[in-house]
Amino acid sequence: MSSQTETIRRITVPQIARRKGGEPIVSLTSYHAHTAAIVDRYADFILVGDSLGMVMHGMESTVGVSLDLMIMHGRAVVRGTKRALIVVDMPFGSYEESPAMAFRNAAQIMKETQCGAVKLEGGARMAETIRFLTERGIPVMAHIGLTPQSSHVMGGFKTQGRDEDTWEAHLEDARAVTEAGAFAVVLEGMVEPLAAKITKAVDIPTIGIGASAECDGQILVLEDMLGLNPWTPKFVKVYGQLGPMIEDSVKRYAEDVKSRAFPTEDEVYR
Repeated sequence: MSSQTETIRRITVPQIARRKGGEPIVSLTSYHAHTAAIVDRYADFILVGDSLGMVMHGMESTVGVSLDLMIMHGRAVVRGTKRALIVVDMPFGSYEESPAMAFRNAAQIMKETQCGAVKLEGGARMAETIRFLTERGIPVMAHIGLTPQSSHVMGGFKTQGRDEDTWEAHLEDARAVTEAGAFAVVLEGMVEPLAAKITKAVDIPTIGIGASAECDGQILVLEDMLGLNPWTPKFVKVYGQLGPMIEDSVKRYAEDVKSRAFPTEDEVYR
């Protein structure tokens, strides 16, 4: 008797969009194939975030990340996964100049990585670009609130919405990206009442990162929640302490090599 294996189908953009107000959407970042393969079993979408510049390459901010770097990591994540929708960040300088420039670069990302969507930062000011991309077949996830690519203008990574007088501007950003055709919007570094208000005001899923459980879904940087980052933001819950575990493993390996306790007979070919 021949056994049949069930075909695993990737989660699609429309499936994510339909989760508005339903079962919370699970997401994490990933930058390489082997971690992506693990995350793929549990996440609805995986973000290849430009945070890889800081997490993987030691940059001080995301501003220095290039298009080629995003494509390289995007390819790896797509190769390592079968189920989750893969979203790739458009890096700083690859989309702001004009909608046409954004389309060329977004099309290159999708062609070369085979990802399912791109993400770009900015609210009302990027609505024209989002509309231009979506009308030409490129699904876009928006990102408002604390936008790391603009951290130099903002004066650092500052929580958004502490002053209620600013709420209307954030609401306008959310409405603008929704009307432009974004299928979901990331709300980052935002006070809970504002995140709740935006979530109720728009028809697309809101994905929170430091924006409370009021959102339709959540995303965290994988390395943060695994305890690999020596400095943990307030909004991160650490689910593992891999940093100390890795250091202990490396320390014991070094000790075994120096004492000639490794390799043993079990690791030697005869």
